[in-house]
Amino acid sequence: MVDREARRLSFGSVAADYDRYRPPPPPRALDWLIPPGARAILDLAAGTGVVTRELIGRAGRVVAVEPDERMRAVLAARCPGAEALDGRGEDIPLPDASVDAVVISAAWHWLDPERAVPEITRVLRVGGTLGVIWTFRDDRVPWVAEFNALARESREADRARQGRRRREVTFPPGTPMSPPTERRVTFSLPMTSEQLAGLLGTYSGVITLEEEQRAAFSRRVRAFLDRQPWDQMDLPMICRCLRSTRLPG
Repeated sequence: MVDREARRLSFGSVAADYDRYRPPPPPRALDWLIPPGARAILDLAAGTGVVTRELIGRAGRVVAVEPDERMRAVLAARCPGAEALDGRGEDIPLPDASVDAVVISAAWHWLDPERAVPEITRVLRVGGTLGVIWTFRDDRVPWVAEFNALARESREADRARQGRRRREVTFPPGTPMSPPTERRVTFSLPMTSEQLAGLLGTYSGVITLEEEQRAAFSRRVRAFLDRQPWDQMDLPMICRCLRSTRLPG
């Protein structure tokens, strides 16, 4: 069994593939999450800057905070318009009340809310927003449901022993943040079968498999994709967004 910390730090070993295959959120999602007139935006746990790139131009200042130097190196190279800083949700290297929005994509479940939430509220200006994003494949489509089930098998045993990661945004009592509201944005991405296989290789449950297990998993994914009547398709996606506003106090 791979522990949670090893999973959290596994992404840097595939940083180039992560940047290549992970999809950004659709612009409509960011339109809803970022407050009008934002002067500074923080992309927290920014990874290789998949979301950071979409934030450039939405504010005069975009800051990306990422703890893994391998991920941060790709981010700095791909996002020269952003400030790339070493840090994490539990220790944000920014002054108090310095940003109008904090965006966290595919990373909330890796944070310790008891420590990260006070840091987020500290750096947010009153009236600013916290936007949390999860983007996933829409399994209402039958072949996607089958593909998702195959993907889950690589990590289900470990996850069952460790407990499922959080997919909800909750705050410690007394936190000056409004209750989160939710919006889901559906969209699609043109993707080849090779890109779809590459995407699966960027998830911690696959990255942390033993070499033989990973090779066997790749063969099963390839067999599934070879059975499909397409080599390229529009992959249906859902972007789940939660937004909360920084209150006085």
